[in-house]
Amino acid sequence: MKISRHGIIERPNNLPHISGAVVHGDTVYLQGVTPDPGGDITSQTRQVLERIDTLLATAGTDKSKLLAAQVWLSDMRLFEAHNAAWNAWVDRENPPVRACVRADLVRPGLLVEIMVTAGR
Repeated sequence: MKISRHGIIERPNNLPHISGAVVHGDTVYLQGVTPDPGGDITSQTRQVLERIDTLLATAGTDKSKLLAAQVWLSDMRLFEAHNAAWNAWVDRENPPVRACVRADLVRPGLLVEIMVTAGR
């Protein structure tokens, strides 16, 4: 089965670090998507979801084909506001399975990270 990689992210010295999306057959795996630091949880969640839409489109799919989502929040007190932004975005006819946990995120100022898997 063919594997294709989209949006390979390079770090200093032009070394490949990660792919934004990997397609294996008809399954699309996205990286953990983060926002720019700053802003509140609603704005950060919306920015992440916009980036997910873009990555999914690059891989030939969209949110109606989501299979699974993993959400990391820096503080579980942010859950209600995050969930409101998520619910406004997710395809209500085709919701994925989802897990949401608290985690220490990589960069200061990050409140949310989301990783999804979708079909094509």
